Amino acid sequence: MNFSKIIAGTMTWGSWGKSLQKNEMKDLILHCFKEGISTFDHADIYGGYTTEQAFGAAFKDSGLNREEVQLITKCGIQYVCENRDNKIKHYNLSKEYIIWSVDESLKNLQTDYIDLLLLHRPSPLMQPDEIAEAVAALKKQGKINHFGLSNFTPSQTALIKDKTEVAVNQIEFSITHFDAMLNGDLDYMMQNNIKPMAWSPLGLIFKQSTDQTLRIKHKLFELIEKYHATADQLLLDWILKHPSGIHPVIGTTNKERITNSVKALDIELDREDWFSLLVESQGHKVP
Repeated sequence: MNFSKIIAGTMTWGSWGKSLQKNEMKDLILHCFKEGISTFDHADIYGGYTTEQAFGAAFKDSGLNREEVQLITKCGIQYVCENRDNKIKHYNLSKEYIIWSVDESLKNLQTDYIDLLLLHRPSPLMQPDEIAEAVAALKKQGKINHFGLSNFTPSQTALIKDKTEVAVNQIEFSITHFDAMLNGDLDYMMQNNIKPMAWSPLGLIFKQSTDQTLRIKHKLFELIEKYHATADQLLLDWILKHPSGIHPVIGTTNKERITNSVKALDIELDREDWFSLLVESQGHKVP
C-alpha cells in the first residue's frame, strides 16, 4: 500500500461543510498533491451521498494521473437523507450491498478501481463469510486493491480477519481521544500488521474549551517556541511518533493548514515532550 503519510479527508469538502464548487475542489486536490498528499479519504455517505460525485468531476478536470493518487472510500452506513429511501439510520454489510455500493462509488468517483475499501462501521448483523465473499469478488474483478475496516474493535476485526485479509483500520485517535493506545486497539493492529489511520487527529483542541484542552494548549504554547512549529504540527507529530505507524486523516480545507500539516513530518518530538502532552491530556502523571 502506497498511501501518503498524511491523508486528505473529504467529509467537509461538499455539502456537509464548505460546499466547494468544482473549480474550488479541483484547486484543493491540486494543492494537496503539490504538498505531497496523494491519498484522499471518502465515504459514500459524505454530503448525503453527493461528495464522491462532486470530487470525481473535479478530479477528472485536475489533469492528475490516476495512478499517482490513492482513493479510499467506505460503505455500510445507511444514512437517512433525500438521496436514499432509508427510514432509520442503520448498517448493511451484506455481500450484495457491499458490491453495489462499490459500483456506485466507482461511477461517482469516475474511476475503474478503489485503492482501499473500508467498512464504515461494524454491524451487529454482519456475516464474516458474506463480507469475505464480497471482498474476494471485488478484488477478482479489479474493483478494489485493498480492504479494511473503520471503527472496529480488536474482536470485531479478528472476526473479519479470520475470513479475509484486513489491511487497515481507521479509528478515532488524537491527543484528546487516546484510548486506542491503552485499550489494546493499536497493540492488536501492530501484532497483526494492520495499518492504523486516525480520523479527527486534532481531537477537541480547537473545538472545545475544557479543562483538558486548556491544559494541553498551555503545554503546546511552550512547545511551539521550542520546536518553531504550529500547534497543528505538534499535535500531528504526537500521533506520528506512535510506533504503529499511524496515518492521520486531516479534514481541513484550508490550504495553509494543509501545507503546515505536511511539515509535521519534519518534526521529531523528544520523548519527554511527547509524554508531557499525554500527562496534560490525562490530567495526571503516568502510573
